[in-house]
Amino acid sequence: VQFVESGGGLVQPGGSLRLSCAASGSRFTIYHMGWYRQAPGKQPDVVATITSGGRTIYADSVKGRFTISRDNAKNTVYLQMNSLEPEDTAVYYCNTCTEIGGVPLGSWGQGTQVTVSS
Repeated sequence: VQFVESGGGLVQPGGSLRLSCAASGSRFTIYHMGWYRQAPGKQPDVVATITSGGRTIYADSVKGRFTISRDNAKNTVYLQMNSLEPEDTAVYYCNTCTEIGGVPLGSWGQGTQVTVSS
């Protein structure tokens, strides 16, 4: 499975962005999916996950601000990010993941850069 992330950019604190991740292949509906972010010099951290059945889990740092969703007809998972903070600055990736723990399973795409700055 390959992933193509898009939607990143430069936004001021308090702003919003919507990230998209298009997945290849015909088995998207059975995948649990996750969004991850990687700050410079750090390992990727899980931001949010959504199971094949639509159950969502969020990192504490983004609860109430980010929303993960999926459109199985389009093989796409989204991350709506509101009330963005400078600490959200990172490269964002999507991946298939385990149902429990959000452990990434596949290969990483190119990611999309999110920069929150005034």
